[in-house]
Amino acid sequence: MSEVAQYPNSPFRLHQPFAPAGDQPRAIEALSRGLAEGLRFQTLLGVTGSGKTYTMAHTIARYGKPALVIAHNKTLAAQLAQEYRTFFPENAVHFFVSYYDYYQPEAYIPTTDTYIEKEAQINEEIERMRHAATQALLTRRDVIIVASVSCIYGLGSPEEYERVNLRLRVEQKADRASLVRALAGMHFSRVAGDLTPGTFRVVGSRVEVMPRNERTIFRLVLSEEVIARIEEVHPVTRAFVGERDELWLFPAKHYITSPERFEAALLAIEEELAERLAQLEKDGKLLEAERLKRRTRYDLALIRETGYCTGIENYSRHFDGRAPGEPPYTLLDYFPKTQDGAPDFLTIIDESHVTLPQIAGMHAGDASRKDTLIEHGFRLPSAKDNRPLTFDEFLCRVGPVIATSATPGPFERKESIPPYGQVVEQIVRPTGLVDPEIVVRRVSGDGSYPGQVGDLLNEIEKVRESGGRVLVTTLTKRMAEDLAQHLEKRGVRALFLHSDVKTIERVETITKLRKGEVEVLVGVNLLREGLDLPEVELVAILDADREGFLRSETAIIQTIGRAARNVRGRVVLYADILTPSLQRSIEESARRRAIQLAYNQQHNITPRSVKKDIHDITESLRARERAAERLAALDRASGVPLRDIIKEKRRQMEEAVAALDFETAAVLRDEIRELERGLLVKNRSSAARKR
Repeated sequence: MSEVAQYPNSPFRLHQPFAPAGDQPRAIEALSRGLAEGLRFQTLLGVTGSGKTYTMAHTIARYGKPALVIAHNKTLAAQLAQEYRTFFPENAVHFFVSYYDYYQPEAYIPTTDTYIEKEAQINEEIERMRHAATQALLTRRDVIIVASVSCIYGLGSPEEYERVNLRLRVEQKADRASLVRALAGMHFSRVAGDLTPGTFRVVGSRVEVMPRNERTIFRLVLSEEVIARIEEVHPVTRAFVGERDELWLFPAKHYITSPERFEAALLAIEEELAERLAQLEKDGKLLEAERLKRRTRYDLALIRETGYCTGIENYSRHFDGRAPGEPPYTLLDYFPKTQDGAPDFLTIIDESHVTLPQIAGMHAGDASRKDTLIEHGFRLPSAKDNRPLTFDEFLCRVGPVIATSATPGPFERKESIPPYGQVVEQIVRPTGLVDPEIVVRRVSGDGSYPGQVGDLLNEIEKVRESGGRVLVTTLTKRMAEDLAQHLEKRGVRALFLHSDVKTIERVETITKLRKGEVEVLVGVNLLREGLDLPEVELVAILDADREGFLRSETAIIQTIGRAARNVRGRVVLYADILTPSLQRSIEESARRRAIQLAYNQQHNITPRSVKKDIHDITESLRARERAAERLAALDRASGVPLRDIIKEKRRQMEEAVAALDFETAAVLRDEIRELERGLLVKNRSSAARKR
């Protein structure tokens, strides 16, 4: 039974499964004091396995203001969101990442005269979560948003989004026609069949609507032009859930434009087109001018008729009413501000050594692609204003920042210099585990030494005797594959892992390692999240003296941390020379190890390995597969269409996304695509037979 902590003037209720331990109490106190003193930038230098997320949960609870946690990819963001929901089950913890399952941006390659059309597949469940996040920010103060770097991309004006809402109350005057107009004006789509988020239907004197932010149905029962009842209905079983006195509905899209602004935007696009065509013709670019004229006028005709066109986001500056070069609205604009307009929320940059450079690099890549499209007449110059924030714009839109990393980058260290910032170290782990011992061995062999591969085999044999596991990092994918095959020939159960390995195979490989079916895992970069493997006793870094990205100080320290969750953890660095990166890595690891050992001795702590359940998504996938097979058998026996199998898979995929299990969702998505291709072939064959 966890205890609940609530601090004065804080809306957060923190559920504590255990008391802070190791360096956590000191780090929580130091970071909270820094926030109270108004420090702009702080860095939590927390070693692997020290519980940085738990420290940040306590800091959020003490600070008492909304928090934005930014991670560098969806998978890590999902893991963090799950952890924060465990710590704050009574508060609003939401998830905000890109809603694209697949995204190919519009581009032009001049050297081959190749135009690539934008292609995207939107994940409806993630879009629902994005709406839930923005609505929580506009209606609550106890909010934590875990986001990827998509939070710096354009989103639409928060003022317009908040202004265009619908408050419905029991006994409020309303007729069916007015409700339909109001919902349509908020971009809800009218349907006759099943409801999905952002849709509504009319059945007699009832209007049923499913909000964009949740998967439930609200039934508005009308009687004599008055709302008699507001009923909540289960979306699948149609069972009655309960009644409400009132219902708030926000728009079904983040991009909301008033009728006045809409007409003004169309005029502004026409004016920009005329100016740009004149410039292109003056420069003798007649092909580009003709191309731009046709594209833009076609888009304008579609927008006037339907309110939408493919690539409408490229005209967002006009619809937002922004000046040329002015930054777009983003998720950051939905967070609260003080009376003088300053950001009034806490920003946490997780794994900052990766996330901050990613944020800094987004704008340049987008601008380069847009410049090419504009130069060759595919887009108006205003398309450049549909962009991510620059790094400076990002920093101006956040309040106090805490960066967390085991290896902070140069920016974090510079910004955390007193008196305007501080670095808080969290080196002592709650488990008492210490950083692993590091041994340096030669790469090349001679008469008395077998070389790095031969020595590695000897080290693997020692670990096999104790029942542990081994991680080996190489410089290339080919080396990883060749080494894994070589180990197999020598009787070692080994597999390789790199970016070309499919999602389901990657998960299966990691699970086999944890279960002991595989003894050695060989890869190029084994730093990705999800590889915190307590069973690993040995980490071996081959060719550690090849200075570069994969053998930088940051990469080496992070890789060393893979062995820090086991009391018998060791690291072997194979190097003929000690590069500056190796030297600094060894010295920093030794410093941390000395601090940890001294703490354990002072407090009489016996280190213990981390215990972590083995979560195998392949088991749940097999259960889902059995359900699909039952449907397929029914298809063969009674002619139930293949689309029922696809429908079942989609339901399973939505469940996986709702649980933030994106690896499972990705596998199911791929299976659905294969099934849809099979259905298409089946339909074509059937049509051919009929002809």
